[in-house]
Amino acid sequence: MSIIKFIDYLEKEKKYSPHTITAYSKDLNLFSVFCADEFEETSIDHIDYPLIRSWIVSLVQTGKSNRTINRKISVLRSYYNFLLRVEVRATNPLRKHAPLKETKKVQLPFTENEVSQLLNGDHFSDDYTGVLIKTIIETLYCTGMRRAELIQLQWSAVDLDAGILRVIGKRNKERIIPIIPSLEKQFQRYILAVEEQFPSEESSFFFRSEKGKKLSENFVYKSVNEYFDRVSTKVKKSPHMLRHSFATHLLNQGADLNTVKDLLGHASLAATQVYTHSSMQQIKAVYKNAHPRGDENK
Repeated sequence: MSIIKFIDYLEKEKKYSPHTITAYSKDLNLFSVFCADEFEETSIDHIDYPLIRSWIVSLVQTGKSNRTINRKISVLRSYYNFLLRVEVRATNPLRKHAPLKETKKVQLPFTENEVSQLLNGDHFSDDYTGVLIKTIIETLYCTGMRRAELIQLQWSAVDLDAGILRVIGKRNKERIIPIIPSLEKQFQRYILAVEEQFPSEESSFFFRSEKGKKLSENFVYKSVNEYFDRVSTKVKKSPHMLRHSFATHLLNQGADLNTVKDLLGHASLAATQVYTHSSMQQIKAVYKNAHPRGDENK
C-alpha cells in the first residue's frame, strides 16, 4: 500500500514524468519480489540495510552495472525518505550507504558533418512517414528536446508566428525554445503532410504516427537509430545523442553555458557541464588565441 501512496505522491506532488514513474514502480516492485522470494518479507516498508545489501549483491551477480544499481538504490532511498515523511519509519536504512563507484563513459556526440549529411541528404522518403521521421530528427537536434518531451509536444505549443516552442519538461516545468529557420521550414512541410494524411481528424499531439496515434518511445528511438546508421559508425545512436549533440555543438560555437542550461531545461549548471568535455578542443583554441601568452609568436 505504501508503494501505491509513494507513486501517487510522485505523480501528483512531485510532478514526475510518466516515464520516471514507470521506472520507479518497476524498481520497487522488483525489490519487493526479491524480498518475498529470498526472505519471505511481504512488505519492504520496515526492512533493514543487510537485506538491501543482499539485493545489491544479487544485482552485481546478475551482471547489472554499478550505474544501474546506484539508480535502483536511489529509488529505494527516495522511497524510504517518503516513509520518514509520512512517519511510517523513524530512520532511512540507506542513510549510511555509499554508492558503488562508476566508470565514467564519454559518449561522443554526432559530428556536425554527420548531422548535416543526414538532414541535407536524400535519405527520407516523400511520403508521410518520411516527412514525420525527418521532422522528429530535425526537432531533436535543433531544440535539444528530450524524447518524452517531443512525444508529448502539443499543437498549441508550436507557435510559428512567434517562432517559439513551449516545452513541458521534468517536474512539469515549461521552457521556451526558439524555432530556428531550418526547423520552421521542416515544420511547415510536416504540417502540410499532416493536413493531407488526416484531413478530418484532429489531435492535441503535434507528432502523430501514420495511423494518427500518439508516437511511441520505441518508434522515435528506432527512427533515430536506423537513419543515423546510414551516416555514422558510432555504436550509440539514440534520441539522447541528438540532445547531446545539440548541447555540444552550441558550446563549440561559443554559446554561453547558462543559455545552453536553460535551453536543455536543466535545474543546475552541473548537469549541463557534462557536455563541456566534448568542447575542450574548441575551448583550448579560444583560450590560446585570446590569452596574451597563448601564442609564442605574438
